[in-house]
Amino acid sequence: MMRLLILGAGYSGKSIARICGPSFDEVFGTTRSAAKFAEIERTGAKPLAFDGTAISSELADAFAGATHLVQSVSPDVDGDAFLKRFPDLKSLAPNLQWIGYLSTIGVYGDRQGGWVDEDADLEPVSERSRERVIAEKEWLDAGEKIGIPVAILRLSGIYGPGRNQFLNLENGTARRLIKEGQVFNRIRVEDIGRFTQFLITLNHGGIYNVTDAEPAPAEEVVEYAARLMGVPVPPDIPFESAELSPMARSFYGESKRVSNAKATALGFEFLHSDYRQSLTQMWNESAWRAF
Repeated sequence: MMRLLILGAGYSGKSIARICGPSFDEVFGTTRSAAKFAEIERTGAKPLAFDGTAISSELADAFAGATHLVQSVSPDVDGDAFLKRFPDLKSLAPNLQWIGYLSTIGVYGDRQGGWVDEDADLEPVSERSRERVIAEKEWLDAGEKIGIPVAILRLSGIYGPGRNQFLNLENGTARRLIKEGQVFNRIRVEDIGRFTQFLITLNHGGIYNVTDAEPAPAEEVVEYAARLMGVPVPPDIPFESAELSPMARSFYGESKRVSNAKATALGFEFLHSDYRQSLTQMWNESAWRAF
């Protein structure tokens, strides 16, 4: 029996459940809120409550039967909170064959627009990215200890149905913040699920950038989406004068171009390798509101 357990079935986790589900006999997804059970059920997964501290008997059974585990819960101030609380993975999940950990390209820090790949030194700027660096190592060490592959998926800016610039334009929150030299990578949420399935099929571990192939300024993406919708392009707003939350401002404090060459060399084909193709597909197929 093949069983997949997703810790933190949020936006990315639900995509993984939806895409990987047909390959498994059972899929489970955890959430802190019972109000989100219906969303998880729509992916074909069985929702389980988990607040990060106490493991219910039902969740313990899911762990005991799990052959594959995806960790999608944010780390704590000093690394992965789950491993800190439950370090004995072998006893908790004796049938595990593969682990996936969802991380971030934020671990590379600011490269002033330069290119990075998986061999680049880690120079995290934000506290949350520093936490990811620690958590990545903890999961790699945990996998080595029990002798199973661990895949670290470093994700770029996640978007897709239900989370995109079309919705921002519709609700009036889209902004064209202009900061000279600023570029970002992005990733369609479906490609996160597809790459997870790809690695599971190969039973591969390792570290991979899961990102598109066209880093671009954020304002270009807003403009492209507006032109597809046939609505006015929002006016330019100089970054220096923009009102931003501390988290949003720190996000704009990093600029880099992230390579996905390692993933493609392995034989994976990104379905949405650039924002133009991706946004056009969502708009033409009316697939931008939600799954």
